[in-house]
Order: sequence, then C-alpha cells, then structure tokens
Amino acid sequence: MAEPPNAEAGRALFLKSTTPACAVCHTLADAGAAGTIGPNLDELKPDANRVTQAVRNGIGVMPAFEALSDAEVQALAQYVSGATGAQ
Repeated sequence: MAEPPNAEAGRALFLKSTTPACAVCHTLADAGAAGTIGPNLDELKPDANRVTQAVRNGIGVMPAFEALSDAEVQALAQYVSGATGAQ
C-alpha cells in the first residue's frame, strides 16, 4: 500500500520535529519508537480525529502542541492513524 503524500512529514514530526518528540513517549513500530510514558499507539490504533484532538488539546500528561500548524497536525494525525491501520 502506498503511503499518503504527507506520511514522511508526519513521520518526521513524530520522530523529531515536535518538542518533546512524540517518539520519546509513545511506541509506534513504523517509526521505530519504543516510548513507555504514553500509550502504545500500535495497540491503541487511534483514528486521525483522536490524534488531532490529543495533539491540539493535550491529554493526561501529554501537553498540547500549540505551536504546530493545522497542516502539521493533519500530517501527524494521518501518519499515526495510517501507521497503526486505524484509517
């Protein structure tokens, strides 16, 4: 299956372009991430809307990522939901 056009941008955001990087806290096999602070995204399989809400508003100990543009949030949400098969 071909990756969506912004999958690479979403992967980059997940791995290093956010502060803190999503990969520090979350496990996501596609990204090679094995964080243990936040939920394992491979098991949770959040859809893009759920990822968007968490990134925009924060949840639990996860902060809101207010500095991200709408396009960045969309790329990140689509990447995570696609990588986990939730789409």
